[in-house]
Amino acid sequence: MSRILYVTDLAYQARGRRYCDEDIFLTARLREDFDLALCDPRDAAALMDAFDAVVVRNSGPVLTYQEAYGGFRERALATGARVYNPLSGKADMAGKQYLPDLYAAGYPVIPTVDRADDLHRLPRTDRYVVKPRLGADSMGLEIVGGDRVRDLVGEDVLVQPCIDFVHEVSFYFVDHAFQYALYAPHTDRRWQLEPYEPTGADLEFARRFVEWNALGHGIQRVDACRAPGGELLLVELEDLNPYLSLDALSDDGRDAFVAAMKASLHGFLAA
Repeated sequence: MSRILYVTDLAYQARGRRYCDEDIFLTARLREDFDLALCDPRDAAALMDAFDAVVVRNSGPVLTYQEAYGGFRERALATGARVYNPLSGKADMAGKQYLPDLYAAGYPVIPTVDRADDLHRLPRTDRYVVKPRLGADSMGLEIVGGDRVRDLVGEDVLVQPCIDFVHEVSFYFVDHAFQYALYAPHTDRRWQLEPYEPTGADLEFARRFVEWNALGHGIQRVDACRAPGGELLLVELEDLNPYLSLDALSDDGRDAFVAAMKASLHGFLAA
C-alpha cells in the first residue's frame, strides 16, 4: 500500500470546534487503504521523504509556524514531493490577495481592497473589517469605524465592509466534484452548522471559484455569505487545510465523503 504522511496539529485549539476529532476519524478510515503516519506541521519537512505523499489536513493557521511552513513548501517543491492539496493553490494557500484581485476582476466576492487609495471602491458603511493578508481562523481580524480604517490600511492587511448578511454557507468539494453543503442559520453561531440543500445557482456560484483555482486533486471549501439582497458573495476559498465539519453530516454522508477522498488520493498517487 502507498505510504502517506498525514499532517495535523492535534493540539490546536479552534474556537467552537475540535479539529482533532475530525482527523482521528479520517485517519482511522484512510488506514483501510493506505499505510499512514501522523505528524505535526513543524515536522513535515524532516519526515516527508520517507512517504509517497503528504496529506495536509487540520494543521492550524500557518501564521503560527510561518518559517516551518515556508521550509516545508520549499523542500516539497525542490524535491517534487506529492503534496495534497497540491501547492499550486491560488486561494488561501497563497494568502488572501486573491480577494481584492477577484473583486477587481468582477467576481461575486465580498468587496475587498488593499490600498487606502481604493477605499472609495467599497460600499459606504459605518463599520469595516480589517484582516491580515496572511490571516486564518479570524486571527488578527478587527472591526473598526470609518474614522480609523484609513490609518490601518497597509501592505499586510485587507479591508472589507462589515456586511449584515443573512447567513453563511459553505460548499465542500473533492477534486472538482461537489460533496455537500452546510450553513449557519444563526449569524451569532458561526460553527453551529446544519445541512444545506443548494440550488442550481448556488452550485454554479461555488463551482466558478473551484474552476478558477484549477486544482486537479484536493479538498476545497467555498465559504460564502448570503447578502441582504439574496445574492451569494465569496468570503474565502480555503484550499490549504479546510476544516470539513464532518460531525454535522449523517453516517452515510461521512461514508460518502471518505469514499470520495480515498478515490481522489488513489488518483492523485497514480497520476
